[in-house]
Amino acid sequence: MGSHIIIEDKLTNISKYPNYLCHAYCHQGFCEFHFNNNTYMIVAGNCMIVRRTDLMDTIRQSEDFRVDVIYVTPEFIEISTPQSNYGMKGALALFNNPIMPLTPEQQKVCALDFDYIKRRLALGSQHNFHRDAMINAIQCMIIDFFDFHVSLYGGEKVSSQYASLMEQFLALLERGDFRKHREISYYADKLFVTSKYLSEVSKKVSGFPANYWINRFTALDISRQLRDRHKSLTELTDLYDFSSPSYFSRYVQKYLGVSPSQLRE
Repeated sequence: MGSHIIIEDKLTNISKYPNYLCHAYCHQGFCEFHFNNNTYMIVAGNCMIVRRTDLMDTIRQSEDFRVDVIYVTPEFIEISTPQSNYGMKGALALFNNPIMPLTPEQQKVCALDFDYIKRRLALGSQHNFHRDAMINAIQCMIIDFFDFHVSLYGGEKVSSQYASLMEQFLALLERGDFRKHREISYYADKLFVTSKYLSEVSKKVSGFPANYWINRFTALDISRQLRDRHKSLTELTDLYDFSSPSYFSRYVQKYLGVSPSQLRE
């Protein structure tokens, strides 16, 4: 479990974890950094979520800077994400600004989430259901981050010159089109643009091409479906329109990092 979740008390090591999502809560002082061609500062009472740690550098912090940092692999985030697609819109907004200033009450909630995860992780194999407990702990943190983000920005969509196209693209994914269609051309045709243009817009707005979002929605949905042990792999293969159970299994392995059977263990 330690390889999926790493706890640190500083941000200067962020470059060591290029394949992890970084979640940080600042208790004291400040840290200034460069991310996605902009300069940001996290101060006491702020939380931060960075999906692309490779885009963060030039880190400068105050002498009294005190922070809790939790690194989580994308695979574990997928498994732990609650049944809400709000995270997609939140991810787009956080790409533009990874900092969320919290109210005093939200600060207490965030600090409790981080402390709970640290305590649960420390139990390790002493707990017979450690993995499930960690999924629950990370899910609580994600739900609270969703709540913080909605409180700050409301239900508004990501604002940019390409917002309309991205909103329509995400709407197609949210209604479940990815279960039968995972090719960019399908969505481009629906939106009356070229595949190249859709991918370029997605890249500019979110930092990821269109196929990233298609596969993210698919992988997230598959991880939820696999939790229902009553559904066979053959049924899920048909649900997602894969040509064979083996192809479905390879897809799960590629995008969730584990086999279907491991997800159900």
